[in-house]
Amino acid sequence: MKTPVPDYLDEIRTLCDAGEDGTLADYIPELAAVDPERFALAACMRDGVVYATGDADVEFTIQSMSKPFVYALALRDRGIDAVLAKVAVEPSGDAFNEISLEDSTGRPDNPMINIGALTTHALVGRPGTGEFDRDLIISAGLSAFAGRPLGFDDEVYRSEIETAFRNRAMANLVRATEIITDDPDEIVRGYTRQCAYRVTVRDLAVMAMTLATGGVNPVTGQRVVTPRVCRQVLSVMATCGMYDAAGDWMSTVGIPAKSGVSGGIFGALPGQLGLAAFSPRLDKHGHSVEGVRTFERLSRDMDLHLMNVDGADVEVVRSAVTDDEGGRRFRLQGPMTFATAELVLRQFEEIPAGPQTVTVDLEHVSTVNHTARRMLIEGMRRLGLDGHEVVLVDPERRLPDPGLSSPAPAGR
Repeated sequence: MKTPVPDYLDEIRTLCDAGEDGTLADYIPELAAVDPERFALAACMRDGVVYATGDADVEFTIQSMSKPFVYALALRDRGIDAVLAKVAVEPSGDAFNEISLEDSTGRPDNPMINIGALTTHALVGRPGTGEFDRDLIISAGLSAFAGRPLGFDDEVYRSEIETAFRNRAMANLVRATEIITDDPDEIVRGYTRQCAYRVTVRDLAVMAMTLATGGVNPVTGQRVVTPRVCRQVLSVMATCGMYDAAGDWMSTVGIPAKSGVSGGIFGALPGQLGLAAFSPRLDKHGHSVEGVRTFERLSRDMDLHLMNVDGADVEVVRSAVTDDEGGRRFRLQGPMTFATAELVLRQFEEIPAGPQTVTVDLEHVSTVNHTARRMLIEGMRRLGLDGHEVVLVDPERRLPDPGLSSPAPAGR
């Protein structure tokens, strides 16, 4: 059986194609020259399995999507209290390039706007770390989040550094107030370099999942940062990651997220999955038009809003046994969500083509949300198409009869 998850992603991508809505980031010459028709979507699961559709292998620069990860590195290197002393965590309600500072302290409002990200960049490494060493730390850190060495786009870097006048002004401002003590030009160069690393939507989904798992890369198994750092980063992403659209995003999508002017958006749903979308046309907030539509659709159709309360950290397959006649019986448990149902579908996928009896036992399942219901029914339907007799054990009748066989009693 082939899992239907890639088909779901294909369907979502088709539904969210925005045509020619939005504009390219034409204030950066290299970004103004990209193909506006690119569109990709990826999802990374807790165990590192990545599903992707569309232009998933196309590389683009990470831009402002680097901010949460560099913030995480600063928190790791300096500690949360030391970073908070320099950068606050309050939503500014302003666009990404506004000069938003606290009246009482002079701190940038948060690390997701440019003035806060410039300050955060200066906090990577131990006190006294120079420009070259800081660049090495950030390169290694971003690559550890992605699970592979990331390349660098020198042409995009040069294109951006030549027009970085506003960022230079902001770096000089936080230097003048002694929020940072480094050379402002050095910080602008370093920040612009951190934005010029190349990623794909697959990379972003893995990076997001690394935050969502508490700092362990699901592909490599490497611990990049601590769970406490991840909690801090995800909290700031939830409230500040989408700039002056953060409130609308949190209420409608409900996934901590960050966008970039290259057209990417990534989101990290704690304990469940990492998501990423890429399409270069931007809305008035600087977010990908198709990326926003994609996340809105995923959240709505797959019950991915952070405020949903039907998740739990349990093994979803209580047991999977083969009986004397060669039939397979899957005893499931706990709540069924997108993430847990995907694990079940993956076990279904390992069953060779029939004929044999496959029993799906939901006796110990606590809840089934509508996304998991669709996924399980589709999985059982596909098992039937593979020639299996599918038997559903569902004493609480959480699923409708898939029409492949009659439901069996709980004791069968």
